[in-house]
Amino acid sequence: MITVLAFILTLGVLIVIHEYGHYRVAVACGVKVLRFSVGFGRTLWRRQATPDSTEFVVAALPFGGYVKMLDEREGPVRPDEQHRAFNRRPLWQRTAIVSAGPIANLLLAVLLYAVSNWIGVDEPRAVLGAPPAASLAENAGVRAGDWVRAVSNDGSEWRDVRSMTDLRWEITQAVLREQALHLSVTGASARGERQVALPLDTLGAKELDAQLMRRIGLGQTYSEALIERVTPGGPAARAGLQAGDRVVQVDGHAVADRARLLELIRANGADGVPRAMQWRVRRGAETIEVAVTPNAVAEGDRRVGRVEAFIGRPPEMVLVRYGAIEGFTQGVARTWEMSALTLKMLGKMLIGQASLKNLSGPLTIADYAGQSVKLGLAYYLGFLAVVSVSLGVLNLLPLPMLDGGHLMYYLFEAVTGRPVSEQWLERLQRGGVAIMLVMMSLALYNDVARLLGLH
Repeated sequence: MITVLAFILTLGVLIVIHEYGHYRVAVACGVKVLRFSVGFGRTLWRRQATPDSTEFVVAALPFGGYVKMLDEREGPVRPDEQHRAFNRRPLWQRTAIVSAGPIANLLLAVLLYAVSNWIGVDEPRAVLGAPPAASLAENAGVRAGDWVRAVSNDGSEWRDVRSMTDLRWEITQAVLREQALHLSVTGASARGERQVALPLDTLGAKELDAQLMRRIGLGQTYSEALIERVTPGGPAARAGLQAGDRVVQVDGHAVADRARLLELIRANGADGVPRAMQWRVRRGAETIEVAVTPNAVAEGDRRVGRVEAFIGRPPEMVLVRYGAIEGFTQGVARTWEMSALTLKMLGKMLIGQASLKNLSGPLTIADYAGQSVKLGLAYYLGFLAVVSVSLGVLNLLPLPMLDGGHLMYYLFEAVTGRPVSEQWLERLQRGGVAIMLVMMSLALYNDVARLLGLH
């Protein structure tokens, strides 16, 4: 229920702001607005102050909205109102009205990011777990417990890293821009500063997924290899492990942290035949040896080992909060960066350099909306900002049926001095509908595939 309500609230806010942008600028330009609708289909709620004023409507299907303006191309207009028709307005006013919706979404994103920054969120400190074997991080010399303090793309201009979220954002940008990423790291005590370089520009990645993060090797935060809880009857319990045990070695391999221990456990059951593992454990002041045989369980299309125990403590958290001015400027910067990355990702998908699996639809949005609401207001506002940026950018694409398609028509009119012919408008509209249906179908397929564990 929380997920459904969060999804409806998300769509409602974004649609209202988008359409209000069109509405507000249309009124300012002297255009008569006949209807302001949130949703499509059967009317659930309606308000109209006078027969000559705008009709405000909430409809049954919340997947969009529209602002209907007086327009001679859509029906007869009384002579005394022709000056208020949209098609009679100067080109610059029509351009402003159409642009106002996406711009409203981008401005909303700035505000949402700023408010989220002012509230502040608890995020994991950027202290790294042991990188997976043969990952870029391991090859670069990253060690368990390294604390990332700053990053740079060229090794000279550095940006502070406040949390693991900041680090993952920097990694995402570097991958999409095909740039290397330099890390300035210290030990957990903030001593022994050194620099490591990750050649992210060599990945040639097409998907920003868990597998890519594993290849990079910076996905996990540091946590001790400590047994927090043992499930009765499981492999860990049968081996005699207890809560509070600290694992220091497995089959002669040193265990630096939780990530390394989980890697060894999971690899044990990869062939479907788990084998006994010799664990060296510190229990209080003594060190003991125990034999642990994991269960081999299915995970997607492969098998992994599990010992049925909760391993590791929650990561160290830090409150990330910005002041009034810095929070706002960070909101502007993040909106700009997200817009640029969205366009870059779409471009890469178009030319085949990025997988179409990156395209998401309403089910993924609903899932993330529900998760972010459970985490708190600041997280939800940040999520809402991301979706608002996506909506704003997507609507500016030069596709018929979208605001960007109308702007494309107006550009043609500005260059040639004449509008696009009705014949071409009809052809382009049909093409636009076909493209939108393909994109929506693909996004929905990706959503279902993710829910079924196929992606």
